[in-house]
Amino acid sequence: EIQPELADGFLGDVQTNAAGAAILPGGETDARDPGIRTVLFTDIVESTTLTQSLGDEAAMELLDLHNTVVRNALADLGGREVKHTGDGIMASFVSAAGAVRSAIQIQRELAKHAQANPQRPLKVRVGAAAGEPVEQHNDLFGSTVQLAARLCAHAQPEQILVTNAIAELCLGKGLQFEDLGEVVLKGFGYPVRAHAAAWKQAAI
Repeated sequence: EIQPELADGFLGDVQTNAAGAAILPGGETDARDPGIRTVLFTDIVESTTLTQSLGDEAAMELLDLHNTVVRNALADLGGREVKHTGDGIMASFVSAAGAVRSAIQIQRELAKHAQANPQRPLKVRVGAAAGEPVEQHNDLFGSTVQLAARLCAHAQPEQILVTNAIAELCLGKGLQFEDLGEVVLKGFGYPVRAHAAAWKQAAI
């Protein structure tokens, strides 16, 4: 699961200097702006429980399955793996629709695995947000990153939660969302409107 302190670390203490360059953790500055990106997180549900119930070796096999499924979806739909978080993967996309389709592919592939392996299912939650993150050493920082991480942590097993901005960017793309209204996320002083992407019947 995404731990609160890990989610906090995705943002760090991002401030700006007089020139508008981001001051990142450690005091480094970097004015590079990758432009609008959709940041996506996956998170294995109850990963610690899986390890305790299945053992280290079997749990590692499920982690490998997760990694393969996610990386295949990124390759198929234009995503870039930013980092592995231990129990999931952080990725970025130029296309919001590509990010959602990638999440749909991930959930469908894992649902197939669960159907074929009912004794060893693997469930993940996915969260995504669109914005202008700050890039440093091939990593991404900023409120967009933290929002995506918080949405992922807020999601139910097998759920894909996205921001209202992503739902709007996907208009006309053949994707469907359920408007969940405003949700309260740790670290945000305002409620965030969230949408759940439909994945069981959606065309990708």
